[in-house]
Amino acid sequence: MKILVTGGAGFIGSAVVRLAVRRGHRVVNLDALTYAGNPANVAPVSDSDLYCFERVDIRDREAVERVLQTHRPDAVMHLAAESHVDRSIDGPGEFIQTNIIGSFNMLEAARAHWQREGRPEDFRFHHISTDEVFGSLGESGRFHEETAYDPRSPYSASKAGSDHLVRAWHATYGLPVVLSNCSNNYGPYHFPEKLVPVAILRALAGEPIPVYGDGNHIRDWLYVEDHADALLLVLEKGRIGRSYNIGGGNEVRNIDLVRMICAHMDDLHPEGAPHERLIEFVSDRPGHDRRYAIDPGRIGDELGWRPSVGIEEGLRRTVEWYLANRDWWRPLLSRDGVGRRLGMGG
Repeated sequence: MKILVTGGAGFIGSAVVRLAVRRGHRVVNLDALTYAGNPANVAPVSDSDLYCFERVDIRDREAVERVLQTHRPDAVMHLAAESHVDRSIDGPGEFIQTNIIGSFNMLEAARAHWQREGRPEDFRFHHISTDEVFGSLGESGRFHEETAYDPRSPYSASKAGSDHLVRAWHATYGLPVVLSNCSNNYGPYHFPEKLVPVAILRALAGEPIPVYGDGNHIRDWLYVEDHADALLLVLEKGRIGRSYNIGGGNEVRNIDLVRMICAHMDDLHPEGAPHERLIEFVSDRPGHDRRYAIDPGRIGDELGWRPSVGIEEGLRRTVEWYLANRDWWRPLLSRDGVGRRLGMGG
C-alpha cells in the first residue's frame, strides 16, 4: 500500500511513518517542517526506497493537489495539525488556518484524487484527532465514540471543526473515511514543550519542573508506538464512516506522572536525585480540562487492538531514550517558545 502521511515529521506522524515503512508500505511524508517538525524524527527510515518526502504546507491548496496527483496514494493518513493547547491560547489563528482550512484542503484534494482514480473501494482517508474534542469529564465515566463534542480551547475547537468536516465529506460526497480520537501520547521523539519531555529535561538540567494548578488534572496516557500500531490497523481494517477511540488505559494525575518520571530519573540518572524536589506548582492555564479518559471498547471489540506498553514501562523507555539521544533534543531547545511559559491568554 502507498500511504500519504501528513505531518509525518511530527511526533505521532513520524511514529506512523517509521512503523509503516518497517511493515513494507510505501510512504509519502508531507510536512511543512514548522517548529515541531523535524527530519531527524524519520532518520531511521529516510534512506529506504519505500520512503519519500514532500515539504508542503497543507494550507497551500495547489501544492497539496500536486502531491496527490504525482504520487497517487492508496490511502491518506491526515495527522498534520497545530497541536499545543498553550500555543492555541496565545495564537489561535494558526490553529484555525492549519487544522480547519488545511483539513479542508486535504479533503478536497483527496476527493479529487479518489474521483480521478475511479472511486476505488479500497481508498481510505484516515483523519487522526484527539479526545480533547469531547471536553472535560467529571470523576467518573469515559469518552466513547458517541460522546457529544464540547471543546474548551482554541486547539480542541479547531480539531472538532476538522472532525465535522471529515464526516460531512463522507456523508455528502461519499469519500471513504475513517476517524480516530486518541488520548495523550508520550514516548520517543516527543517535541520538548509537552509535559513528559519537559519533566525529563528539566530534571536532567536540575531546573524547576512546572506542574499546572494543583496537579490533579487526569489524563489517559498512550505510548506513541502503540498508537501508531492502532492507527495502521484502523486504516487497514476500520469500517468506512466509523470513528475509533484509542486510549492507553492509563489514567494518571499529572502530579503522579511527574513523580513517576522523577523516580525513573533517580534510578537512571542519580546525579541530582531526588529529582522530585524540583517539582514546582505554577498558575493554571485558562480553560484547563480536568479529566480525560478513553473507552477503547470499539477498537478492541471490532479490530482486536490492545495497548502493549503500560505506563511504568513506557515512561522508563521514554526516559532512557531522552538520556541516550541528547543530540536529537538539544538543537530543539532553541526553537520558538521552547522553555518559555505559554498559554497565559494575555
